[in-house]
Amino acid sequence: MAKKKVAAQRKAAPVFFGIDLAWSPRNPSGAAAIRKGRLIEATGDLLSLTEIVDFVDGHLPSGRGAIVAVDAPLRVPNEEGSRLCDRALSAAWRRFHAGAYPANRKRLARDGIVRGEALVQLLSERLRFSEAAVIPRRTRERLVCEVYPHPALVSLFGLEQILKYKRGPVEARRRELARYQRLLRSLRQGDPPLKGTKKLLTSVDVSVLRGRALKAYEDVLDALTCAYTAYYLWRHGPARGCTYGSLEDGHILVPLPKS
Repeated sequence: MAKKKVAAQRKAAPVFFGIDLAWSPRNPSGAAAIRKGRLIEATGDLLSLTEIVDFVDGHLPSGRGAIVAVDAPLRVPNEEGSRLCDRALSAAWRRFHAGAYPANRKRLARDGIVRGEALVQLLSERLRFSEAAVIPRRTRERLVCEVYPHPALVSLFGLEQILKYKRGPVEARRRELARYQRLLRSLRQGDPPLKGTKKLLTSVDVSVLRGRALKAYEDVLDALTCAYTAYYLWRHGPARGCTYGSLEDGHILVPLPKS
């Protein structure tokens, strides 16, 4: 009876998506999907919001719950400056060099929309997602939340500061990306464990990447971090997560290690 119950729970387990959302539709976004504890797909070449929602739809069985964790502002009430959640997170994580970028409508809505807000709306209209600033433990709902890979990585792996793969000399960025690969690969023994990453994390030689290929691979790894963050928060619930800000004014969710 117990084995049948576990099997039924695994069959009904939600799908966890990570989206590294580009702030402009002219740049590609990364996406990753985790189901039943395995990475089932990762890509770095999605351009339009429709393509992103198609990616989610294509990996989401009918009636199944899901969490979409997005690295991009999902709610931006302020015209200038930064959101309350950006300031609160930066104050807490500055010593790890993990401060948030200031998000405002003047900066993000140059094409007429804030892409994160539009993505939430499209996910709601097509797939019945709701935005959430807290992920209930083992929920079966369809939720979308905002996350941030830099503090997530510091927290999940106990780093002294962020991985510096975004800026700097290309050789230094490659070294940090190789370290990023090793850390994500170690999640095979994580809590929860993550399987299915061997091809993505061991077959790519970051020492030869440059330009757009380097940026695209960064985006894919960040999307995987977002997806795993969703999985982690779902598994452990609010006790192992911290919400900066609020649903109304903008939020960022960060996973916390076991105390």
